[in-house]
Amino acid sequence: MILNTVWFILVTVLFIGFFFLEGFDYGVGILLPFLGKNDTERRAVINTIGPVWDGNEVWMITAGGALFASFPNVYATLFSGFYLAMVLMLVALIIRGVAFEFRGKRESKSWRALWDWAIFTGSLLPALLWGVTVANLMRGFAIEQDMNYYGGLLPLLNPYGLLGGLVFVSLFTMHGANFLTRKVSDGIAERAKKAAFTFWIVATVLTVVFVAWTFFATDILTKPGINGLVPAVLAAVILLVTGWLIRTRKSGWAFITGSLTVVFATIMVFAGLYPRILVSSLDPSWSLTIVNAASSPYTLKVMTIVAAIFVPIVLVYQGWTYWIFRKRVDAKPEKLTY
Repeated sequence: MILNTVWFILVTVLFIGFFFLEGFDYGVGILLPFLGKNDTERRAVINTIGPVWDGNEVWMITAGGALFASFPNVYATLFSGFYLAMVLMLVALIIRGVAFEFRGKRESKSWRALWDWAIFTGSLLPALLWGVTVANLMRGFAIEQDMNYYGGLLPLLNPYGLLGGLVFVSLFTMHGANFLTRKVSDGIAERAKKAAFTFWIVATVLTVVFVAWTFFATDILTKPGINGLVPAVLAAVILLVTGWLIRTRKSGWAFITGSLTVVFATIMVFAGLYPRILVSSLDPSWSLTIVNAASSPYTLKVMTIVAAIFVPIVLVYQGWTYWIFRKRVDAKPEKLTY
């Protein structure tokens, strides 16, 4: 049971890292066509995430791999039940990755505009689908006694799930705008500050509605023992502080507090689920938990040793990458890559 909990925490940490890092990637991609007024500015926006976006996506792959290794029944149910949503997400991410590489291959304005909108779509759709997925994990979905979900995509696109998707999109867009204020030149940074405050308002309104709905529609915030109430309160307070920091033009602190909002919101979800991982809306006893969905104790022990060795290495390497590319992007055409 101890190793089961350790791996639940590790999976939580990996998703925290993914939503924190890939969150501002998605936000930058969503804002790209609107903040960049010409090709040079759009290239500068892309260059802020150019050296790190593919490394950030590795967190999603690692989280999926950790889920497969530690809770294979969860992996099987989740990835088969959400198969169409996952395919749509992967197609969007593939298009996004191709767009980063292809947009600079021709000087044509229409060519580059096409790939800029591909980056926008490839950022917006995964953000939306991740929000829909997380909302359905919180609310529960029709998992049957054999640990399978047969409903397809449409039942997942319920009003609560779609609201969760919009919350993710607005939070990530605010997160990306805060990131850009620290990474680009004055003209783009000024527009990014305005976008950050606009999307902070949208994110705050949507989050209030979503949390209120969550309180009445799920037990994430109210179940006995460990629940998501404390991290939810912390996320809400920090989100309010973020708005004040954006308004007072303290962009560095606004990025930090915006990041913490994403972190505590993710903790809220996993703390509210524990010890469950997938909640069955048909029968609570059919839910997948850290006990009935886990790998064997021997497998968990071996994977714990592997994780203890390689996770710190990955963290050090990625931290080094961000340190190397920590400076603002110079918006001079000769210094831009994409």
